[in-house]
Amino acid sequence: MRHKLATKRLGRNDDHRRSMLRNLATSLFTHGKIETTIVRAKEVSRVASRLITRAKKGDLQSRRLIAAYLTSEEVAKKVVDVIAPSLAGRKGGYTRVIRTRIRKGDAAEMAQLELLQS
Repeated sequence: MRHKLATKRLGRNDDHRRSMLRNLATSLFTHGKIETTIVRAKEVSRVASRLITRAKKGDLQSRRLIAAYLTSEEVAKKVVDVIAPSLAGRKGGYTRVIRTRIRKGDAAEMAQLELLQS
């Protein structure tokens, strides 16, 4: 039973889940929006919010933690130098989850996760 557990397991073991969330977050910051299942989109939204909040500080420790989490140095620089300053006026809610369609193969509900422009 998952009483009081913070994250969804997403049907994967811990290492695979962490790796998948890192890759999805990197893709979100690279392209500005991604399409995935609703549950994954909500989990990646939580991760992205934490990273953007960390990037808004802009200090060296924050840059290092963001670079350690994301899979690309260029994307980490983009988060700190471009995305975080554009969202400086917001206190939260950096992403939007929009339900898009039902996937044909397994009838999973799909959603588009996008960064908000501010």
